[in-house]
Amino acid sequence: MALDVSIFDTITPSRFITFTIPNPSMSHHHHHHLLRVAVLDSPVQLTDSPRVALMFVPKTREHDWIFCTESGQLQLLFTCTQISRLILMGDQPTDGPDSPIMYHRPDQNDDSSDIIQEESVRPLVIALSRKFCVKNGIYDVPIVSYEDNVISSVVLEKCVGDFVGEMLVEDVEIESDGSECNKREFRRRLRFKRMPNLIQTEIKIVPETCLSSDSMRIGEHVKFRPDTGVLVHVYLMPMVASCALIGSYLSERIRLGFRPKALCVGVGGGALVSFLGTQLGFEVVGVEMDEQVLRVSKRYFGLEDGEFIRVCVGDAIEFIEKLACLANVQNSDSLGIRGMQDGCYLNNGDGLDTKFDVVMVDLDSDNVRNGVTAPPLEFIRKNVLLAARTVLSDSGTLVINVIPPSRSFYEMLIHEFREIFHELYEIDVGNGENFVLIATVLPIVSSVSDYNNTFLKKLRLVISGAYMDSIRKI
Repeated sequence: MALDVSIFDTITPSRFITFTIPNPSMSHHHHHHLLRVAVLDSPVQLTDSPRVALMFVPKTREHDWIFCTESGQLQLLFTCTQISRLILMGDQPTDGPDSPIMYHRPDQNDDSSDIIQEESVRPLVIALSRKFCVKNGIYDVPIVSYEDNVISSVVLEKCVGDFVGEMLVEDVEIESDGSECNKREFRRRLRFKRMPNLIQTEIKIVPETCLSSDSMRIGEHVKFRPDTGVLVHVYLMPMVASCALIGSYLSERIRLGFRPKALCVGVGGGALVSFLGTQLGFEVVGVEMDEQVLRVSKRYFGLEDGEFIRVCVGDAIEFIEKLACLANVQNSDSLGIRGMQDGCYLNNGDGLDTKFDVVMVDLDSDNVRNGVTAPPLEFIRKNVLLAARTVLSDSGTLVINVIPPSRSFYEMLIHEFREIFHELYEIDVGNGENFVLIATVLPIVSSVSDYNNTFLKKLRLVISGAYMDSIRKI
């Protein structure tokens, strides 16, 4: 069926259309005969004079979910500020067992093929944006490029979870941050197809055997192992730094022979769970909705069940509510009150604690059309926040990774937390996206500057002290 290009004369919010045509630039990957085109209109009308932008799929990455799924392409549109329509073009991906699982960034210095491609598709771009592509008589469709820090990657496994859907585990080499000359950086990542642009888990990996730096190459006869003693995911270190607020309390618990207790809501690859248990001596309980995610975390990300690390499969919000219910029952029993077990159906036969010193929440919304948002709105309900407060010790803290889609969302979040908790603190992660919100049951009575505190000394050894010093009361 022929495509009626007149439908593109108006911006239709949230419209997504994709089609293939013969590639007009046979010099660009000439062995590919089809060009895949996706046209995405913004969910909101941004201005009276809509702007259109063109993006080319990076060479050899047409199979990446970021570029070949509607959810990934929608996230690309969200990253293009003040753009009402994004036109995405790239080679048509081939499906099947022979689809590439390895990527190596091509030479960045040869731009000739990109120039040829832009010229060859300009008539098509004009047809798809004829009412918006000319400003003051001049063709005006900017080309926006996709840039990330991936030098090479290889997919280790793709699988399907009952709740998260399709997911993949990949090893990547990324650009070094430049702090150490000639140092190469290798990571292992977990991504979900429903939101492929979001890295769910990222950990550092190191080669299993000593090799010269030049001989290491992702996907080529080099085996890597997880290094769970380092946090590389940008917001996890600030989440751990929040423990400084109750450093005196945690230090006293340790001095008396008790391990601090942490509940991690949302496990993913288990980087936070492993770090708290192995580096800071916490007794950790993790809750993850999807059993396949836990299998992947144990196989690829170094998560190990043990005496002091336990992971449970279940809905995290329900889990907290059941723990709170059980805590109330135990408290009532200690007061001689009976008959409160109705509706409290968490089986505590396995000896799970009902009180924690820290509850750390790392949950994101699965509504792709709203962009990446954390936490989900379901967690902000009053009954859930009350349950979270119930499972905290009197000196405990609730720590949440927040990705606010708007300032109003963040202000609403803060308002809801003020209704339940005594004090609120925040750490600005510094990436323009994440904040760590910290809520306390009781007022904080000690200062993070207490250098006689053994827990704080240990904390500063394993994470950046800058995050500890940037905790701000709000």
